[in-house]
Amino acid sequence: MTDFVYRQLMHDLKQQILAEKFPGMRLPDERSLAETYQVSRSSLKRALQLLADQGIVFKKRGSGTFINPLYLKNQALFRYEGANLGLTDSFQVPGKTQRIELLDFRVIPATAEIAQDLFLTENDFVYAFKRLRQIDQQPFLIERGYVPIKLVPELTAHTLQGSLFNYLQRCQNKPVTRSFLNITVSPSSEADQQLLGLKPVEPVGVMDGIFFLDDGTPIEVSTMRVHYQYMRFNTFVNLN
Repeated sequence: MTDFVYRQLMHDLKQQILAEKFPGMRLPDERSLAETYQVSRSSLKRALQLLADQGIVFKKRGSGTFINPLYLKNQALFRYEGANLGLTDSFQVPGKTQRIELLDFRVIPATAEIAQDLFLTENDFVYAFKRLRQIDQQPFLIERGYVPIKLVPELTAHTLQGSLFNYLQRCQNKPVTRSFLNITVSPSSEADQQLLGLKPVEPVGVMDGIFFLDDGTPIEVSTMRVHYQYMRFNTFVNLN
């Protein structure tokens, strides 16, 4: 089975968990699940391990696989799942529509900092863009990103009005599967207040990230400024 299959299996199991399809907070045994999805036991084990790594399920030796109740109580708005880390698929609110407005798009030479983050030279050029994301016409996130031209030479403004990472995966066969994120809180700037509808005393969440292709190549460096009402990010720590 390909990586795509077991990741899709993980995604489907996660949706079933969110829909509370498993009574008693317990998943069926591995043999039954493999037969239901018509996949190999090895693919199922990889999917379950991904769910365990995210803290969504846990295994009790000799008893089976159980759903973490805290996951259902504290679902983060950022749900990185599936085959890439794009915000379009990951940042979702049930029953609401997401929209992307492209505010700026140009080509610039890489600054020293951008060149370092993307493993470029200062003679290389990058696409620089700024996007405003909305949910049901409510602005919630300002995104400023940089992508190396030599990796995506045909990037257009039209593409950036949709999911960049879905485009990379579907049209370029370049899935974005790794990231490094630094998450902080900051006083809102005048631009934040204007675009996100914030009051001067209200803060923003700030997410600085570098995103990597499956082979480890840095594909984007970005800064995301998030309306504080939408800033919620959970993680799972495993000392093993």
